[in-house]
Amino acid sequence: RCHPACSKSWLHFLSGLEFDLATNLVGQPLVRQQVMKGVRGFLENQNPVKPLVMSFHGSTGTGKTYVSSMVIRYLFQGGLQSPYVHHFSPIVHFPHAEQIEQYKESLKHWIQGNLTNCGRSAFLFDEMDKMHPGLIDVIIPFLGPSWVVYGTNYRKAVFIFISNAGGEQINEVTLALWRARKDREEISLQDLEPAISKAVFENPQSGFWKSGIINEHLIDFVVPFLPLKHHHVKQCVVSELIQQGLEVSLSIVQEVTESIPYFPEEEKLFSSTGCKTVASRISFFL
Repeated sequence: RCHPACSKSWLHFLSGLEFDLATNLVGQPLVRQQVMKGVRGFLENQNPVKPLVMSFHGSTGTGKTYVSSMVIRYLFQGGLQSPYVHHFSPIVHFPHAEQIEQYKESLKHWIQGNLTNCGRSAFLFDEMDKMHPGLIDVIIPFLGPSWVVYGTNYRKAVFIFISNAGGEQINEVTLALWRARKDREEISLQDLEPAISKAVFENPQSGFWKSGIINEHLIDFVVPFLPLKHHHVKQCVVSELIQQGLEVSLSIVQEVTESIPYFPEEEKLFSSTGCKTVASRISFFL
C-alpha cells in the first residue's frame, strides 16, 4: 500500500521554496529562475508525462548541493533523511571501474524497487563528473515519457544530477562577458549553454559522455551556477555568523572575505572556492 507521503500534493511547498531561494541563495538569479520554473511546472501538473530531471553545473562552493538539499527539504518530510530520497556518490557507491556491470544491475534494481514502493521518490546523483561513463545510462528507462516501466508508474519522481563539470567554462564565459561590460545579473542561459554542453556532454571523462540521457534529451533543466564575487562571499559570511549564533562584526566579515583566494590573478573578481570554506575560516578570525 502506498504511504500517504507518496500520494499527497507537493504544491503548497512552492511559495516556501521560492521565498527560501530568494532570501538565502546568494548571487544565483539564473538558478532561482530555472529551479522554480522546473519545480513549479512539474508540481502544477497533476499527470506529468515524465519525471522532473535537472542537472546542476558549476564550480565548488557556488550552491549546487545547497539548492538540491533545499528542494528536497521542501518536498520531503525529513529532507535528505527521508526514506524516499536516495543519494548516490560515485566515490562511495561505484568506486571500481571493473565492477561497472554489477553497479548497473544494482542501480537499476534499487531505483525500480524504490519507485515501486513510492512513485514520489527523489534520486540525487552527486559528482557526475566522477561517474564511470556508461553507468548512468542504466537509468534511462526511468527518465523518459513511457507510461509504465517494469510495471511501475514513475512519472512523479525527481532526478537531480550535480556536477563540477562545466564550472570552469561557466567561469570563463562569465569573465569574458564581464570584460565585455555585461553585468553578471544579465547573463542568460543561452550565453552559457554551448560552453556547458561542450564541457559536460562531449567530454570523454564525464559521466554523461555519449550518454543516451543527452541524446534523447531527457534532462529538462540544465542549471548553471555562476562564480561568486566579493559581495556575495560577504553575504555568505554574514549568514554563517548568524547561523552559528555569533555577533556579525564588520571586521570579521571583511577579514574572512579577504582571506579567500580570488581569480583571475590580475582582477581578483571571483572567489575560487565560492562560499565553501567560509564556515571553517570564521573560527580563525574569532
